[in-house]
Amino acid sequence: MNHSVNLIYNDNLMSPLDASKLIIQKTTTPNEKLANDKLVFGKTFTDHMLEIEWTAENGWGTPTISPYHKLTLDPSTIVLHYAFELFEGMKAYRDTDNNIRTFRGDKNMIRMNKSADRICLPTFEGEQLQQLIDKLLVLDESFVPKGQGYSLYLRPTLIGTSESLGVSVPDRALLFVIASPVGPYYGTGFKPVSLEATDYAVRAWPGGVGDKKLGANYAPCVKPQLEAAKRGYQQNLWLFGDEGYITEVGTMNVFFVFKTEDGKNELVTAPLDGTILEGVTRDSVLELAKDKLPSDQWIISERKFTIKDVAEKAAKGELIEAFGAGTAAVVSPIKSIGWKDQEINVPLAAGDSGELTKQIAEWIRQIQYGEVEYKNWSRVAK
Repeated sequence: MNHSVNLIYNDNLMSPLDASKLIIQKTTTPNEKLANDKLVFGKTFTDHMLEIEWTAENGWGTPTISPYHKLTLDPSTIVLHYAFELFEGMKAYRDTDNNIRTFRGDKNMIRMNKSADRICLPTFEGEQLQQLIDKLLVLDESFVPKGQGYSLYLRPTLIGTSESLGVSVPDRALLFVIASPVGPYYGTGFKPVSLEATDYAVRAWPGGVGDKKLGANYAPCVKPQLEAAKRGYQQNLWLFGDEGYITEVGTMNVFFVFKTEDGKNELVTAPLDGTILEGVTRDSVLELAKDKLPSDQWIISERKFTIKDVAEKAAKGELIEAFGAGTAAVVSPIKSIGWKDQEINVPLAAGDSGELTKQIAEWIRQIQYGEVEYKNWSRVAK
């Protein structure tokens, strides 16, 4: 087996991704549209999907939207053996004027290209893919549910499709987008979760790919979650190093609110040090907090902190609230953390969440559904 890696393509000689070349083939057998209360996250899909093939010889091929279908892959396809795969998570929303909107898709495109570059898959012009996603949304707009908390989950995916057992740069790839109508991730209303502080397994490490949205990052995290569930916890709070630095929660970024010595509130999350996923919701929380919270009362921090710091804050009554942040659930309140032989209780001042958690969820919801225009974060599909 040849384990050498040879760069075999030149981006400057290949055709770029071009949305204007899109070909659409409409389905003749539409799928059933489920009522909102029947939707299960990621289990049903729209009538159509978007595909664009790429080759090292020619670059990006003709984008096509065609009826949703299964993929046919040779058993030797490189994605199946060496994890040449990455994906994004986005959502589309129906506003009160019946427009279909996406939220900060430009950030997803930037992150998708970073992930692609890291594992030697082809990059592309993000605006072109956004335009193609817009066309898919317009075609399948009847699948975008109405109602607050309901949306169409979008899964842009890029895989290496070379047929070879050699470990090398893929000379073929497939970019595709599928869409699934979904309801609130944890059902209606907030459902605060309990976490197990996890140090026996590591989600990411310095110099690794924890800041990229690669499929290979996710499968190894499932077994620790099952272990935590056996002990009564919904998710893992991922720790790193002998110090027990807090990194992420489950598949989300994580935020804590502490009371400082001078009486201010500090919203804190781990810094982007290469081990933390550059979450779109994470970035949105930070921007909104900096913009909307009074600076004389709040400190917004991206810094390292440990589980011991959290335990000490809780013991002194200075732990105010905590939440996870990600595309699927937007924000997810945290009610407790199991660490060693102690249970760290997290206050829920607003009943089922902290007050800031509730406020941030509402700020983001208003932008997502077009009720408030903010920094061009919401894009109408046309």
